[in-house]
Amino acid sequence: MQDYILRLDHVHKTYGSYAAVNQVSFDVPKGSIFGLLGPNGAGKTSLIRIITTITRADSGTVLLDGERLNNRHPEVIGYMPEERGLYKKMKVGEHLLYLGRLKGLSKAQAQKDLDYWFEKFEIRDWWNKKVEELSKGMQQKIQFIATVLHKPKLLILDEPFSGLDPINTNLIKDEIDELRRQGVSILFSTHRMEQVEEICEKIVLINKGTVILEGKVKDIKNQYKENLFRVDFEGELPAEFSSRAAVISQKADSVTVQMPLGSSSNELLDYLIRNGVIIHGFKEILPSLNEIFIRQVGESNEAES
Repeated sequence: MQDYILRLDHVHKTYGSYAAVNQVSFDVPKGSIFGLLGPNGAGKTSLIRIITTITRADSGTVLLDGERLNNRHPEVIGYMPEERGLYKKMKVGEHLLYLGRLKGLSKAQAQKDLDYWFEKFEIRDWWNKKVEELSKGMQQKIQFIATVLHKPKLLILDEPFSGLDPINTNLIKDEIDELRRQGVSILFSTHRMEQVEEICEKIVLINKGTVILEGKVKDIKNQYKENLFRVDFEGELPAEFSSRAAVISQKADSVTVQMPLGSSSNELLDYLIRNGVIIHGFKEILPSLNEIFIRQVGESNEAES
């Protein structure tokens, strides 16, 4: 049995002479939160349109739960686009019933499932309100319900926290994590790298239609680390301390150093302690995904210029 929900194998899509998706391959593991990243114009939307069967690839293979992508698969996919598609003049409850029926739910099942979500989100008094009467954040919550109502196998979320205050952002994050625990696989697209670091297990980074980085978030951060450490201390650093490690920055009670390749951070810690320095904290500084994103996209652009 395959361990992926979605597999793309050398997927290619052109518009005229422009390759929006250029031989893209990656797997989305089952029951995972997988980050689809890239700058504006990278090809993310083109890929999502292929996965959701809105458009077709010119070549390559897309498998969903082991089957070639076909016109039945939208019933098991939930897609929340960045540009929301709610009918503003419709009443919220009526609108969600309509969308549930479009995804194959009976009216009775859609009503039952909506009762669950309205109770969970404490929004029962929204049922007869028109969509246009709701704030952007409230509309976002309605869009989320519409996306998950039919219990999809694959959930595609494009900037799902846009317009949400911190409280409702955490609410939706909790629901996303709960869906993952229930076995739903989630493809998450955003420009907010701190959100990716927080919730994604694996990522793929695309630039100009091409995959330039893929893997587990933890492994990628370790791959690009530069042997930087921060030491929080009390006392005086030994006079010859800089010969042990390159001092990048220093304050009265902390110092950031870069260790030589192959040297042991434990040896540095032991050296400081033996010289009477009181250590309050010792931490390796890993690059953020945002730093890696900027670096890799920049190098990719330079390689093509």
